Amino acid sequence: MHTGVPLILASSSPRRLELLRQIGVIPAGVIAPDIDESPKRGELPRAHALRLAIEKARAVSGSMTGATDSVILAADTVVSMGRRIMPKAEDPDTARRCIERLSGRRHRVHGGVAVIDRDGRQRTRIVETVVRLRRLDGAEIERYVERGDWQGKAGGYALQGHAAMFVASVNGSCSNVIGLPLCETAGLLRAAGVLP
Repeated sequence: MHTGVPLILASSSPRRLELLRQIGVIPAGVIAPDIDESPKRGELPRAHALRLAIEKARAVSGSMTGATDSVILAADTVVSMGRRIMPKAEDPDTARRCIERLSGRRHRVHGGVAVIDRDGRQRTRIVETVVRLRRLDGAEIERYVERGDWQGKAGGYALQGHAAMFVASVNGSCSNVIGLPLCETAGLLRAAGVLP
């Protein structure tokens, strides 16, 4: 467990909390940021992921009057096919369309991370992982959609869920695909005094 500066996780994702615990970081608090996550017109996936991470960190930082002794950490995960940002799957039809598009193809997972330290200094990182799903037939896709563990997931799947059996290769950070690139995040937290 870390003994440095207190950390506030600006996220509603239980996966990010679990990933932080994996490296011994227990946030002093967790606050879900309230921002519009819609892509801007013409915004590329990489820029979108980083912008959202920054906006989440700023939203939580701005809501914490008098809590200047804490560091704020926020992140966002964006799945893309080329320049196209894949949606978060909130309904079966979206999940089905996402998995059909990703089936048998490589795609990129962009992880934006933003940290605001006690002095208000902002540090950011963007991490990219290339993932390939094996080709899936219609029956496999339907069974997957029926399971429901795609809900709220960027691109309609989670590496740590049932869809792991579809993942043929991962080139880059696995934790980035799950929701938080731990190597890069640890570096940012170390610079902010959260980790020794």
